[in-house]
Amino acid sequence: MFKLSDEGLKYVKNELTRYEVKQSAIIRCLYRAQDENGGWVSPDVISHLSAVMEIPSAQIEEVATFYTMFNKTPVGKNHIQVCVTLTCGMLGGRELCDSMMKEAGCKKTGDVSPDGLFTFSKVECLGSCDTAPMIQINRDPYTENLNTEKGLELVRKLRTAGGAGASGKGH
Repeated sequence: MFKLSDEGLKYVKNELTRYEVKQSAIIRCLYRAQDENGGWVSPDVISHLSAVMEIPSAQIEEVATFYTMFNKTPVGKNHIQVCVTLTCGMLGGRELCDSMMKEAGCKKTGDVSPDGLFTFSKVECLGSCDTAPMIQINRDPYTENLNTEKGLELVRKLRTAGGAGASGKGH
């Protein structure tokens, strides 16, 4: 059963005071709960937030399922989102994703690698076409101007670092 940490609970309670309508705090509170739940929003997370925020669980679930930044299934410590939209796609984004997945041991997008360190998602525009192809790891800043070799090196570096994301923090 998921429960927010004391610090997380304090964070959520504070967020509820920042808005005229409690529902306005759902996104920020979902981010916090997702981080505390290993990078994904489980049914237990939604149930717990519903009780803490005093908002119907259906309203929280609507937000969690609408936005792609909330993971509905478990992910590796490094959730690598690879842009495959037009510019990134033309500059090798799909091939980059496939190569990085193979290096990490993932057979398909959405899989968690055998060591638990990686999950890959092909995503639509991350909004930096002039630096394509690009990726985002967890919610860290973008890693841009990639090619296959740089992508493979990044996977190796993350594995050597013990799974911490680009900023040095895992989920």
